[in-house]
Amino acid sequence: MAAQSFDVVVIGAGPGGYVAAIRASQLGQKVAIIEREALGGICLNWGCIPTKALLRSAEVFHLMHRAKEFGLSATGISYDLPAVVARSRGVAKQLSGGIGHLMKKHKVTVFMGSATLPKAGEVTVTTDKGLETLTAKNIILATGARARELPGLEADGDLVWTYRHALEPKRMPKKLLVIGSGAIGIEFASFFNTLGADTTVVEVMERVLPVEDAEISAFAKKAFVKQGMKILEKTTVKKLDRAKGQVTAHLESARGTVTEVFDTVISAVGIIGNVEGLGLEALGVKIDRTHVVTDEFCRTGIAGLYAIGDIAGAPWLAHKASHEGVMVAELIAGGHPHPIKPNSIAGCTYCHPQVASVGLTEAKAKEAGFDIKVGRFPFIGNGKAIALGEAEGIIKTIFDAKTGELLGAHMIGAEVTELIQGYVIGRTLETTEEDLMNTVFPHPTLSEMMHESVLDAYGRALHI
Repeated sequence: MAAQSFDVVVIGAGPGGYVAAIRASQLGQKVAIIEREALGGICLNWGCIPTKALLRSAEVFHLMHRAKEFGLSATGISYDLPAVVARSRGVAKQLSGGIGHLMKKHKVTVFMGSATLPKAGEVTVTTDKGLETLTAKNIILATGARARELPGLEADGDLVWTYRHALEPKRMPKKLLVIGSGAIGIEFASFFNTLGADTTVVEVMERVLPVEDAEISAFAKKAFVKQGMKILEKTTVKKLDRAKGQVTAHLESARGTVTEVFDTVISAVGIIGNVEGLGLEALGVKIDRTHVVTDEFCRTGIAGLYAIGDIAGAPWLAHKASHEGVMVAELIAGGHPHPIKPNSIAGCTYCHPQVASVGLTEAKAKEAGFDIKVGRFPFIGNGKAIALGEAEGIIKTIFDAKTGELLGAHMIGAEVTELIQGYVIGRTLETTEEDLMNTVFPHPTLSEMMHESVLDAYGRALHI
């Protein structure tokens, strides 16, 4: 079959790839996109979106139990796990279908199959109809990543789960072990714990949510323990002994090794890039620990070959992937986009309470040699938080004492994943403390705490 020619071929239709394809098409390029599983990638189908749907069900269930506090009555409260999962899958399906419509709307040619790069400027796709050959001056790798599996802790879908199994649980865990307390681990711990699983979280680092500010981690741990979770920090799962219906975990810490029996284990110990089978090594692409090495503009060093999103390394976030996709599409079309600053990308964790942050932690700011001013404001001092019945939380801001630059912002509490964007915009616009202090925040809102936290850094807080 004759090769089909395109200006841009994108490999992978997750939030990086499909956005790159749309933007390239908007800029007048003839675009093809290749996907081996489902449009929308892991994020829409098996990650960000379906987990949020599950967590929303858990949140409503939690609120139903608190009905009395709000002068309401709810009796016989229960849940139907298959129905909760069905809703989550329905949400994912709706959005994945939406990507199909977007591809049609933007005249992007979709190939469902596996891609390889036999040489620069050429992609072969193995589809169910056979082999297709595509040529393009520009190729964007957006193949994403998958769950890391540690030797001896591999998932079997029965007793030991990855995030995929946890999104379609065949049963409700009674006694659950979650290995890893990053965003994925802690979100599943939060979901199953809220529905009544006896939940233990093991973290090899010295604290839960290890990439967050230490103060936020400590606050989170306290909240999780209050909810009945058992948190084991500086602990390693050495091995899992599997038997019928149960797993014996060998947990090693400074106190020695103990064994504990669970009926379900969720492994959430990081991710590895999908770099295999593409023919990258033969092309001379540099790969470091399963991630493609790129410059700040996502160029691989091979002319016309770019890598975006999870395959290009941290931070492993859908919104980072999408922005890189837009940047690369604009670069290909002859534009002059700004490189993405990883320090201005927010991270959000949708556990209960929610966690969100951007920029430097207090420790990292000090390490970098900054003289800092730190402000804090508790949810208990905010009228809207009290009215919502969500008075647990804190907002913390970190400034450069010399220039007033907002170095970092860290939050824990209700809806902080929505609030963080205010500080993200502040960092992008190179806002100082003066700009933030002079901004009028609407009342009554949770966002007022963002204002108060800034005021507190300079000894001017009004409501504490």
